[in-house]
This record gives sequence, structure tokens and C-alpha cells, in this order.
Amino acid sequence: MKNSEKTFESALEELEVIVKDLESGNIALEEAMNKYTTAMNLIKLCQDKLDKATKKVNKILTENNELVDFEVSESEDNGESAG
Repeated sequence: MKNSEKTFESALEELEVIVKDLESGNIALEEAMNKYTTAMNLIKLCQDKLDKATKKVNKILTENNELVDFEVSESEDNGESAG
């Protein structure tokens, strides 16, 4: 399966397996380098998918059924309540 076809979850699972393999220290240097390269590609894929999801979530539907950027005011961002 190509990276572009992977879901976030499957890429993350594969990344976890690679990390465990690398942490074990029981693999040859060349194989470790190959796994590291694969892991970096999976990290980029996951980051790209997270960025896309964040952009989608940051859109909210207004009362007029228009998509607008969602912005948090400073008072909301600091955990203060208005009123």
C-alpha cells in the first residue's frame, strides 16, 4: 500500500512497530537506516493528515450556513469566562 493510500491510523500503527524495532537494538545498521527513512516518511504523512483535519475542524457552520474560520478569542484561549 502506498503512503498516500494509508489511513492516519494505519500509518501510526506502522510507525509504532518501527519505533519498537529500532528501540530493541536487535537490527542491523542498514535495516535500521531503512526503517528510520520509512518512519520519517510516515511521520510526514501523519503530520499532513493532521494538518488537513485541523483545517477542516477549524471551520464552523454559521447560522447562515456559511463556512467560516473558527477563531478563539484571547479570553477563551486563556481559560477565562466572559460574563
